[in-house]
Amino acid sequence: MQQHEEGQTPALVRIYGTPQSSHGYAIRDFLHRSDVPFEWVPLVTDEDARTHAGVQHLRDSRLPVCLFPDGTRMERPTIRQITEKLGWFTNPSRSEYDLAIFGAGPAGLSAAVYGASDGLKTILVERSAVGGQAASSSNIENYLGFPKGISGAELAERAREQACRFGAEILLARKGVRAEFPPGKRIGYLEDGTKIIARAAICATGVEYARLGLPNEDRYLGVGLCYGAGTSEAVLIKHEHVYIVGGGNAAGQAAMHFAPYAKQITMVVREDSLATTMSQYLIDRINSARNIEVLTHTEVIALSGESKLEEITLIDRNTGREWRAATHWLFVSIGGVPQTDWAVAAGIVRDEGGYIVTGPDLVRGHERPPNWPLEREPFYLETNIPGVFAAGDVRHGSVKRVASAVGEGAMAVALAHRYLAHG
Repeated sequence: MQQHEEGQTPALVRIYGTPQSSHGYAIRDFLHRSDVPFEWVPLVTDEDARTHAGVQHLRDSRLPVCLFPDGTRMERPTIRQITEKLGWFTNPSRSEYDLAIFGAGPAGLSAAVYGASDGLKTILVERSAVGGQAASSSNIENYLGFPKGISGAELAERAREQACRFGAEILLARKGVRAEFPPGKRIGYLEDGTKIIARAAICATGVEYARLGLPNEDRYLGVGLCYGAGTSEAVLIKHEHVYIVGGGNAAGQAAMHFAPYAKQITMVVREDSLATTMSQYLIDRINSARNIEVLTHTEVIALSGESKLEEITLIDRNTGREWRAATHWLFVSIGGVPQTDWAVAAGIVRDEGGYIVTGPDLVRGHERPPNWPLEREPFYLETNIPGVFAAGDVRHGSVKRVASAVGEGAMAVALAHRYLAHG
């Protein structure tokens, strides 16, 4: 999915805003990852603002403005308001479920499909858009059964439809903030006060994009600096010199997606080569692309610009040489940080990086986890709380691939069945 162009599916949302709007970027990113066709109309003069958006000037606090096919006009809408308008915002229909899944990335969607198809009363809770980080991938080419590849957003939308057809409930724009585990219950509390009660639960919350850790990073978010693949921005970077930080598959896919649009793409990689972190098929394509260059053992150490990103400072890790480069676009794809802050108060064991520890990794020698109440050892994807499982990127020791996340989601449901049947 990308900005609507002639010949594509008609736009469901038209967005009017300034190019220097981080709020506009957040809306574009959400719609793109949700596979919703949209048209972005940039406003560059006050006259544009008056003529197209019905506001007085470019600094009007009502921007960005979203227009829908039925004539609805929304001024500076939140993601939740857009979710409600699209008819996606719902409340739980039951007071209790067999299975609650938190996180609608590949692992969570897979768990929802298998849980619901097995007859479990299943609910799936997602804090943002369906698909997680995978939804921002422009083309997943090494996923089984799709020889020509499939976009992350399309794969996620197909999985969402499949889960719903089997009867799973999906709550979007709802963030889980804490959990409690009284006997026989697994309770998740959402940010808006909603309480989800289930007999078993799966944590598939994945990871959040890692940041560069620079002093003024937040200042440029959405106004030149984007975390992840940023594929919603492809048609906005025409004739620009784009920088991508990262050497993994996500960064490689972003580079190939941007290549037809950008004048030049520079990949900034800490390692000595791409071989240790990227699939060979992507390396081959990057090497053959005329407008992609790779700077190895290099880092971005500073950002600068007035109202938007205008310049970055880089350093060669081997020689210490520093230099500045003019650019309006920096995409950061350097891994992620697990979303497990809630697990601390809930008593769930994490590793030093914050990933949830499961199964055999909880057992030291022949000693089960502290306070483990059962005679058996934890199942493979089970946490130190019986009936609470973890799947996908959030789990300690997981393989960071879409296929493995899908497999773990299905496996977690099978193990949840065993727990529900025998404890």
